Amino acid sequence: MIRVEGLTKRYGATTVLDGIDAEIARGEVISIIGPSGTGKSTFLRCLNLLEQPSGGRIEIDGQDILAPGADVPRLRQRMGMVFQSFNLFPHLTVLENLTIGPIRLRGRTKAEAEARGLDLLKTVGLAEKADSFPDQLSGGQKQRVAIARCLSMEPEIILFDEPTSALDPTMVSEVLAVIRRLAKQGMTMAIVTHEMDFARDVSSRVFYMDQGTIYEAGTPEQIFGDPQRDRTRDFINKVRSVTAHLASADFDLYALFGQINGFCEKHLLPAKIAHRLELLTEEVLALHVARPGPVDLDLAIAYSEKSQEIEIRLDSPGEPGDPLADDPSDGLGLAIIRRYAEILPCHRVGDRNRVTLRVAKA
Repeated sequence: MIRVEGLTKRYGATTVLDGIDAEIARGEVISIIGPSGTGKSTFLRCLNLLEQPSGGRIEIDGQDILAPGADVPRLRQRMGMVFQSFNLFPHLTVLENLTIGPIRLRGRTKAEAEARGLDLLKTVGLAEKADSFPDQLSGGQKQRVAIARCLSMEPEIILFDEPTSALDPTMVSEVLAVIRRLAKQGMTMAIVTHEMDFARDVSSRVFYMDQGTIYEAGTPEQIFGDPQRDRTRDFINKVRSVTAHLASADFDLYALFGQINGFCEKHLLPAKIAHRLELLTEEVLALHVARPGPVDLDLAIAYSEKSQEIEIRLDSPGEPGDPLADDPSDGLGLAIIRRYAEILPCHRVGDRNRVTLRVAKA
């Protein structure tokens, strides 16, 4: 139903969307997840041209909506959008908010629009609020009215831009329940959300966005249970990290220790763990620096709030292989590492070798 090819969006020199390719079939529910600032909302707004793309192609049922002469207002009527901030007209009653669009844009009579509007308010559990004004409603009720208003235009596709982010936590479930009902009825939807359990439950597929691209896509079972790529895995596992790039054998080890201690304090990791991270970092860096060739190392210390696991990751250039396999020292460094950490199998990340140490907590 929706095909996106090479979609880009730039604001001056800043690239927000960087060549997105995606397809959404009729009846699919796509949840779009990822860190803040990675282009999720911009992607949705480009789909219905609230933001004008800088490049690429968007097709709705085979029609290129970016082509000269495309009937954009008509296409927008097929694709409704629900925003974070409700955007209800404050001077109109709830029912009037639902009828103004069908009357003015779809040519419905007032009686037809009101009958349809009351049915939709029953669907979202708010028929008794038909004559109320928006400022008399809770946040969750306003968002349910916004969904009903979107449905009043009879869209074929609904885009939800973080529909629960502005709500009190006690009101989130009532809005998600309405969206679940729409999913069961076969409505095609794309939903930007930070509600991971909801995304796992309701989605046909999940898009994980990072740095302006769809970094990984798959079923909820794959994305939440067995993500294939590093950044997806870190996001799902709520991994917090501190990173450093080392370009010289004369790097400042004590400044690095300061970063490690600050990271541990921030995440309430005990002093014993901080000391262990310092020791392991010193030894694994010493082994890499002792190897021939220039120093070009990327270090990351990652802590998963979900699993409580702590890892040291070190990426280095070179041909595929295990940088720790040939210890140029007397073996004491590796012995210390093996005492305090599990050495995971070395693997390639792009054109670099990654050594991962899973730090023992006992």
